[in-house]
Amino acid sequence: MERKFSLGVITVTRKANKMLDLQSVVKAFGRYICGDWGDISECDQKANDESLESGERKIYAKYTDSDGTMFWIQTEADRSCTTILLPEDF
Repeated sequence: MERKFSLGVITVTRKANKMLDLQSVVKAFGRYICGDWGDISECDQKANDESLESGERKIYAKYTDSDGTMFWIQTEADRSCTTILLPEDF
């Protein structure tokens, strides 16, 4: 498993930390760092892939944990921080 980009400081919102199944998050995070963007549109997947080269925009992905709770992982455009969050945290 090869990481495709820098993640910076990794954070989890308080609500996501409380609600999400840890195993599901770890699995999704492994997919994320390898460029598997989960359940986002083809257009957004392409934009993420382009951002790996240009660094011009935030990278994000959407996953669902084992309890059916949707969550996002996003990395800032400058790659200083990666956050695991719920949609309502945004």
